[in-house]
Amino acid sequence: QVKLVESGGGSVQTGGSLRLSCAASGDIHSTYCMGWFRQAPGKEREGVAAIYALIGSTYYASSVKGRFSVSRENSEPTWYLQMNNLTPDDTGMYYCARANWCDLGWNVESQYNDWGQGTQVTVSS
Repeated sequence: QVKLVESGGGSVQTGGSLRLSCAASGDIHSTYCMGWFRQAPGKEREGVAAIYALIGSTYYASSVKGRFSVSRENSEPTWYLQMNNLTPDDTGMYYCARANWCDLGWNVESQYNDWGQGTQVTVSS
């Protein structure tokens, strides 16, 4: 069992930045795939980004590519989502999730075994 706890959400204006953190505890392996998802009000949850350290791969949704960056802390079981140049379309609840592996299907929710409780991101115009 892996427990995931997100933090770092908040309210910013358009063009601002936030860095989300996902702290993991339990049966942790640094080689896990860690994904970030978000859900806006009235919309389905969607994949934002993922990092699969075992093969040194990162994946991004086209809507965030070039603005968001996913990374992993080397010394601690913590993953990050750096979000720059935020727009109101980025508003939503952000979740981190763990999978044993990921590839081009990284944004498929059923691939992930453990989920955090989410952290709210609100971007105002």
